[in-house]
Amino acid sequence: MQAPSPSLVVREHNGQPFYEAKFRHDGRQVKRRIGPAWVERDEHGWRKRPGRVPDNAFDERRAHATAASIVTAYITNSEEDHRRQREREQRGITFRELAEAYVAWLRDVKGAKPATLRDHGYVLAEPGTPYKRGRGQLLGHVMRAIGDKPARKLTTRDIDELLQTVAATGVSPRAVNKTRNIIAAAFNYGMRESAFGLPTNPALAADVRREPHPGVLLYYSPAEVEVIADALTEGSRRTRKLDRTPDQLLLDEQDAELVRVAAYTGLRLGELLALRWRDVDFGSSVLTISRGMSAGIETTTKSGRVRRVPLPAQASEALQRMASRPDFTAPAEFVFVDALGRPLNSVTVRKRFKQARDAAGARPLRFHDLRHTYGSLLAAAGIDLVTIKETMGHSALSTTGRYLHARPASEQAATFTKAFSTNSSP
Repeated sequence: MQAPSPSLVVREHNGQPFYEAKFRHDGRQVKRRIGPAWVERDEHGWRKRPGRVPDNAFDERRAHATAASIVTAYITNSEEDHRRQREREQRGITFRELAEAYVAWLRDVKGAKPATLRDHGYVLAEPGTPYKRGRGQLLGHVMRAIGDKPARKLTTRDIDELLQTVAATGVSPRAVNKTRNIIAAAFNYGMRESAFGLPTNPALAADVRREPHPGVLLYYSPAEVEVIADALTEGSRRTRKLDRTPDQLLLDEQDAELVRVAAYTGLRLGELLALRWRDVDFGSSVLTISRGMSAGIETTTKSGRVRRVPLPAQASEALQRMASRPDFTAPAEFVFVDALGRPLNSVTVRKRFKQARDAAGARPLRFHDLRHTYGSLLAAAGIDLVTIKETMGHSALSTTGRYLHARPASEQAATFTKAFSTNSSP
C-alpha cells in the first residue's frame, strides 16, 4: 500500500515553534510531533531563521524527510498491530495476556493494595523472575505451564496438573489454593469482559487442597511481652551490645516500645508503621487509626475505615517515653522510625523481634501473635466481642470469635450453671 504524503505544520508550545506531521490513514487523521523548528515569525508568517541549523532542530527539508520516516513507521506498526489482532482473534487471548489485563484492572480500577499486587506478582511471575526478598528465583510454574495457551481452551485438567506441579515443590496446601484462587479470579475477570470471549472458568472445578485447621490461637502473657521488650532494650539481638552507639541505644529502646504498643493496642504491623504523632491523643487516651503500610507504601487500613483505639496505660506510657526522644516527634512525623526519620521496614521489624524473642527464651510465636495477644487478653478479661471487633478493626464478628478460647472454661461453667439454676426465671 502506498504511504500517504504528510503535510508539515508549524505550531508553538510555550513560545517555542515545532514541526508537526499530519497525514490520513485508514480514514482518520494522524498527527505526530517532529521536533523544534528552526524558524522565526515575521509579518508574513513563519520563515527560516538565518544561520546554521543546530543538530537538535529541524529545517523544512529535514522535517519533510523525518515526516516521511514517521509515516512509514506508523503504517508498518499499524499493519503489525492489525496482524496481531487477527491472530489474537483466531487463537483467542492467551492466559498471559488475560493475567496482565486482570492485574492492571486490579491495580487501576479496584485499587488493590501494594501487598495484594505483590502476592499476585509472585504467583503470576515469569520463569526466572528474582525475588526482591533475596530468596532465590521464582519457579514461574503458572506461566510456564499455561502462559502461552489460549485461555478459552484451558480445561480443569490443565489447572489440576498445574496445581499438582506446584504442590510437588513442597509448598503448603494454602499456597497451592492461593495459586488456584488467583487463576480463578483472572478467569472471572475475563468472563465479564466480552472482548475476551471466555465462556467458562476452568479453575473453579479444580481440586482444593485440605488446609490444616488453624487450631487454638497462641498468645503471650503480659509478663512474656515485657521479657521480650526488655531483651530488645538491652540489645540482646546485637552481637556487640556493650559497644552500642547512642543511635543504636535509641533504636533498641524504640523496638522495645514497639512490641509493647503492638501487644497493648492490637494494631497490625502496617498500622504501627504508618502511625504518626498526630494520631496519638494522650489527653483522651485514644489512637486514631486511618492509615497502614502495605509493601512499604502508605495506604488505607485493611478495612478501609478509620477507627479510634483506646490507649491503655501500658501503651500510653510506652509512647510517652518515645515522645521524649530528641528528634522525630513533630505531629506529621512517624512514631516508629529509623535513624533518618523514615518509617521502619516490616521485614526488619519481624527479624529484630525474632532475634530478641529467641535471646529472651520466649515461646516461638510470630510478631503478628502480639495482635492475637491483645484480642485474647481482652476476651479473657470478659470484654464483649462487639467491642473487641470494633477496636481491632475486624470486618466480621466471626473473626473476633476466635478469641473466645481465652476465656477460662471454669468461668464459663459457672455462668452456665447459673443459667440452668432452678431459681432462674423464664
